[in-house]
This record gives sequence, structure tokens and C-alpha cells, in this order.
Amino acid sequence: MSIYLNKDSKIIVQGMTGGMGSKHTTLMLEAGSNIVGGVNARKAGTTVELAGKELPVYGDVAEAMAETGADVSVVFVPPAFTKDACIEAIDAGIGLLVVITEGVPVQDTAEVWSYLQGKQTRMIGPNCPGIITPGESLAGITPHTIAGSGPVGLVSKSGTLTYQMMYELKDFGFSTAIGIGGDPVIGTTHIDALAAFEADPDTKAIVMIGEIGGDAEERAAAYIKDNVTKPVVGYVAGFTAPEGKTMGHAGAIVSGSSGTAQAKKEALEAVGVKVGKTPSETAALMREVLQGL
Repeated sequence: MSIYLNKDSKIIVQGMTGGMGSKHTTLMLEAGSNIVGGVNARKAGTTVELAGKELPVYGDVAEAMAETGADVSVVFVPPAFTKDACIEAIDAGIGLLVVITEGVPVQDTAEVWSYLQGKQTRMIGPNCPGIITPGESLAGITPHTIAGSGPVGLVSKSGTLTYQMMYELKDFGFSTAIGIGGDPVIGTTHIDALAAFEADPDTKAIVMIGEIGGDAEERAAAYIKDNVTKPVVGYVAGFTAPEGKTMGHAGAIVSGSSGTAQAKKEALEAVGVKVGKTPSETAALMREVLQGL
């Protein structure tokens, strides 16, 4: 079992013919993903050979879905064109839209988020590493060799911390690891992933990685208290960040006591989540949980 993505997922890549698109399509194929084609209006009707597989290029997402039965799209297009690419995929009715692009204007993402309401598409991202169900499928840029399949569900705002946590717990493995992105407006939240992991019978414990800024982790804590029965271990990046300074991600800005790592840590611990001060300490806490299951 897994959340959102499995071996049966049929994936198309918007921007597959570009530099980053072709590179990561190759890596997704090597991870076992069922890539069925790409989208580029200027190269419609051509094919591209990647990782020994000849992939058709379609003019738009609707055509690609009609021809291949695709239910997942991964977006590798420049920030200026990301909004249009997302709306095209949403209009076509894609089930899962994974937006890797960073630097997307917040207003554009907000417009896409608003457009999503009431639609059947789930969006992950933007500015994220995507989602991986180890041994089955990868939709994004997470290195597939880090960790195999296992009982841990991982949801993270940070790409690099996703990779580190997968590496630290590679001897246990993961059901699904999802990087939701660190921008102020994102499609899939910690709460969405927590709900999905709670419902997944093969996910036995959950790691949640947050960071300073906003109140997503505090809201997740309230959700965990009322809805999550599985053990959750947390980490909040940014304990040493100075107040009022944007750190890395556009969403990582602290105002007053709101949004600090300490405030988030206290909110999570108040509902029974064990919170590590470092990624390695967090992995050690999860190790204790798993050994006790």
C-alpha cells in the first residue's frame, strides 16, 4: 500500500523535452516509474528516447491522457509558465499533479490553488521534490536509491531533509515519502498527508518535517490530536534562525513568537508528538518507536 502513487500510476511529464525534464524523466524511469509520455506543444507528434524507452510527445495534457490513460503529471516548466501548465492539467482532469518548479510567483500559485477547489485533481508542490513510493514509482526528483519499502510514512516541507530522513531510516524503509514544498501557498498540506497515512494500513508510523514560518505545523498538531492514532515523530527546521529574517524557503519567515521552531515544537509535543532537535535525533526517536511496534 501507499498514498497517492503506486506501481500502477501512469505518469506524463510536462516539460519532458527540456534539460531538467529529460534528466529527471530518465531518473524516474530508472526508479521503475511507468512514464507513458510527455507534453510540449511545440514538439507534439515527435518521440524522445530516454533510458532506452521511446516516449511520445503530445500537444497538451488532455491529448496525452486520452492516448495513454495517464493519471499523474509531473511539471518541469519554467516559473513563468507553471500556472498555465497547472491549469491545463487541472482542466484535463489529471488525478495527481506534481509541480517541481521552484520560484513560481506566489500569486500564480494562489490562483492555481483557488482554481483547484472543487476539482478532482490533487496538487503536490510547487517547489518540492515530489513523491516516491519506494520500489514502485517516483513522481519527482527524490533519489530512488536512498531507501526501500517499509512501514514509515514521511511528509516534509524540505526536499533535502526528506532525503536525509530517508537515508537515516533506510534500514526500516518507507511506504511513501512526500515533499510538499516550502512555499507560502501549496497544494497538499501536512494535514492532507497525515490523513492519507492514517488511512493506509501499511504505514505504521509517521515522520513529519516542518520548518519555521506560518502555522502549518500548529494546525497539523491540532489535527493529529483529534484524528491520528499512529505514532508521529516530528522535526522543525530553523531553531537557530533569527526572528524577522526570511530563511531559504519563501514561506520560512518568523514574525514575533508566531512561527518559531520552539512554538511549533511545543504545539506538537503537547499532542504527544516526539520532536527531535536535529534530523538525526528525530530519526533516533522514530527508531525507538518502530522497535516498540
